Amino acid sequence: MTGAGLWLRRYHDSAGAPVRLVCFPFAGGSASYFFGLSRLLSPGVEVLAVQYPGRQDRHGEPCLESVAGLADGVVAELPVDGKPFALFGHSMGALVAFEAARRLRGPGGPGRPVRLFASGGIARPYRPAGAELPGDADILAHLRSLGGTDERFFASAELQALILPALRADYRAVGAYEPPGPERLECPVTALIGDADGRTSPAEAATWRERTSGDFDLHVLPGGHFYLDACQERVAGIVAAALGADRTVRAGS
Repeated sequence: MTGAGLWLRRYHDSAGAPVRLVCFPFAGGSASYFFGLSRLLSPGVEVLAVQYPGRQDRHGEPCLESVAGLADGVVAELPVDGKPFALFGHSMGALVAFEAARRLRGPGGPGRPVRLFASGGIARPYRPAGAELPGDADILAHLRSLGGTDERFFASAELQALILPALRADYRAVGAYEPPGPERLECPVTALIGDADGRTSPAEAATWRERTSGDFDLHVLPGGHFYLDACQERVAGIVAAALGADRTVRAGS
């Protein structure tokens, strides 16, 4: 890992790539989730994975409990070098990536993203207005229902004590999120979803069409909420094609 600041991680040395992809993790997730995608896209795409506070090497920092706060933190650290870049967010990360894109439309700064990839999420609130935020038992039950989490986590109070603070903060952030009226991005949006996702259906994923005045496409891939675990090659191909990037993978990466 070469690093790229407090909020961003670069796992492969592809800084010379002509385009950049900034990846936003799901609730409770961390930057390392995108290591495999970074390897597959390198060196044609420079992948920067977002590290939210309160996890992995930022474990000692307080977690943030708002989607806006997470987006603000990332935007403040994006490189300002004129390189075209896209945003990729999975689940909660799709909301954070969308909010980051909203903040990147003004003059100055890194500029506007060339595309938003919204994976495993919807463009509308998850929690009905006035609904109570979930407790720890609800969070753990919901996490188990999504699949993709090692069963040893649910049997280990020690592991839960390490990860639950970040999960609580992220679930509160998503639960409190209120998207902006009919506001649309100018960049194209690509939505991706697993065909067996119990949290988000393809029809719900298609609501991202409402969030762009540009082109929209939807990819339905085999798998559940964490379809990306088994479909990294296909996702890398979709991303590379959309960004016009070289997919040559370095030997030994």
